[in-house]
Amino acid sequence: MTTSIYYVDAFTDQLFSGNPAAVIFSEINDEKLMQKVAAENNLSETAFIREENGIYHIRWFAPLCEIDLCGHATLASAFIYFKYIQPESTRFEVQSLKNGTLTVTKKDNLLILDFPKDSLSKYDDFNFIEKIINTKPTELFIGRNDVLAIAESETIVRNLDINFELLKTSSVRGLIVSARGESESCDFVSRFFAPSAGVYEDPVTGSAHTTLIPYWSEKLNKTSLKAQQLSERGGILFCEDRGDRVFIGGNAVEYLKGEINI
Repeated sequence: MTTSIYYVDAFTDQLFSGNPAAVIFSEINDEKLMQKVAAENNLSETAFIREENGIYHIRWFAPLCEIDLCGHATLASAFIYFKYIQPESTRFEVQSLKNGTLTVTKKDNLLILDFPKDSLSKYDDFNFIEKIINTKPTELFIGRNDVLAIAESETIVRNLDINFELLKTSSVRGLIVSARGESESCDFVSRFFAPSAGVYEDPVTGSAHTTLIPYWSEKLNKTSLKAQQLSERGGILFCEDRGDRVFIGGNAVEYLKGEINI
């Protein structure tokens, strides 16, 4: 079987930055095969989109496991959909296994994700998280899949020294570390780590912002926010709190179009 594959850098308008995702529109519906392809791609996520009776279904695979919700690979999938499959469309709608209907809207130069907002609860294991990030968090929360640790400053987030072996022992998918932005052009910054999924540091994480947006929206008393993820590649996200949903906007750039033989 030969099928098209695309590599897209998401949450950026420049190649070699943002978060690269592989996108495959095909009839593949074999979990073991999808996992093998994702492991071969060795990107933080590969998105598989299958059409059935006019409805698109999406699944995301990291190198080591399936992921419940992925923002950057959904954004990348929408970019390919608008460019190659339905160029006249401005709305991309997909069904996910655990998070229902997800949409991406094309508006001016942005692609805007409409995702479910995460709900946060206090997380009390400060000693465990402090040992992982080698600094004391000011607040700790747990959301749908991840722990959110708030740091005192953007500088601390930039210079984190993560104990990945200890993080692997955690029962959660990953760890978000965030702080208020130090410039007027950015409301908050973050980094995201998920070694148990095969992603030691994710370049830009849309799903983590379903957790970050409600926290910072309440903290800063504003519904529209600009965020920066401080990975080596880096990325910019335009965020909006919409009640029980969040909007996450960004750009995308195509890097590769090819074929795989499976």
